[in-house]
Amino acid sequence: MNVLSYKDTGYPRFVKKLDRRAVPGTAGKKVEDIVSSIIADVQKRGNKAVFEYTQKFDGLKFTTSSLFVSSKEIDDAYDAVDEDLKKAVATSKRNIHAFAKRSMRKNWKAKNHEGVEIGERFIPYDRVGVYVPGGKAPLVSSALMTAAFAQAAEVPQILAATPAGKDGKINPALLYALVESGATEIIKIGGAQAIAAMSLGTKTVAPVEKIFGPGNVFVVEAKRQLVGAVSIDLLPGPSEVLIVADKSANAKFIAADMLAQAEHSGDSVVGFVTNSKRLLVQVEKEIEKQVPTLNREKYIREVLNKNTFCLHTKSLQDAVDICNTYAPEHLSLVVEDEDRWLAEIRNAGAIYVGSLAAVAVGDFVAGPSHTLPTGGSGKSFSGLRADQFQRRASVVRMNQKALKKSLATVETFARVEGLDAHGKSVSIRVD
Repeated sequence: MNVLSYKDTGYPRFVKKLDRRAVPGTAGKKVEDIVSSIIADVQKRGNKAVFEYTQKFDGLKFTTSSLFVSSKEIDDAYDAVDEDLKKAVATSKRNIHAFAKRSMRKNWKAKNHEGVEIGERFIPYDRVGVYVPGGKAPLVSSALMTAAFAQAAEVPQILAATPAGKDGKINPALLYALVESGATEIIKIGGAQAIAAMSLGTKTVAPVEKIFGPGNVFVVEAKRQLVGAVSIDLLPGPSEVLIVADKSANAKFIAADMLAQAEHSGDSVVGFVTNSKRLLVQVEKEIEKQVPTLNREKYIREVLNKNTFCLHTKSLQDAVDICNTYAPEHLSLVVEDEDRWLAEIRNAGAIYVGSLAAVAVGDFVAGPSHTLPTGGSGKSFSGLRADQFQRRASVVRMNQKALKKSLATVETFARVEGLDAHGKSVSIRVD
């Protein structure tokens, strides 16, 4: 772990590095070129290109008939999963739907100063794409944290894409979660070719209007390049947590949260900032105590050695300022006078307040989505929300009285901008 104190000469430079202002999704020229060529090829050759890239990258052969999950595969998945998982999925979905319903935007109308009726309507997208990454374990919760929000927003068509395993099938638990979360179609491919297929369409894959979900660097880059062909939710990269704590915090709990984040392995980032030197030392000791007890010790140690930092600050205010500079995906705020310091947090994807607020509960069951902005993009993006599955349309109605009251202002703008037809289109109605 990289452990620094405010007394260290390298501390100011290290803190400056935490201000991550790189454009979200920028992945380097090589990745950009690879993704660009995949997108162009899928646009030109459709399914044929998708199948070739899937065989090249994943070693899997698909045809038009085997691309989509069949009803038999779904039935088999329902038979294979145990009752505990079914209950867990139902509990998580219940909380997601309740959270989503509260956060969705509602239609409204009012009258402006001239008496024109104005308002907005919010309509679900007709067809969205949901991407669920592959990996060493089935990301059942990621299916819920994306597709179930679309389901709550009453999107009629939800196309899910997730890479199949070596047997050419999707893990039964993941498949069960996708279907329970409202997926109406599921394709068994991943990578940039899956994003391209969903965005541009192929002979058998109808294009979607918006794409949601996290992925590796190629998936995120594909989403970035295809903005315009489709809308996207955000550009989430490697997962990260930042813990801001004072002397009141429990070192065991902090260490456990740090290790839970490191368990993601890969490029996951773990940060801990405190104004208590004693707590920092205790957390270091607890980490070394807990790591050997965990199944994924090898992966955890890789993250601890490569992507973990601990900072000892002079004050708690400094720690909060660092958080706002860093803009973490997950923030664990464990301090006395919680509400005071919570009010000062401006940049974070999700905030877990208090010693008992385990990030893992948010990952799986609390209700808000765990698809969140990473890499400092929390300064510009919000996490996935139900209202992102809604289109906004403004509505305007007016009567003769409102029209007359608006005429003078319209005519002034029309004269200044040299658009006399605009003015005439209103005056003709008044006359």
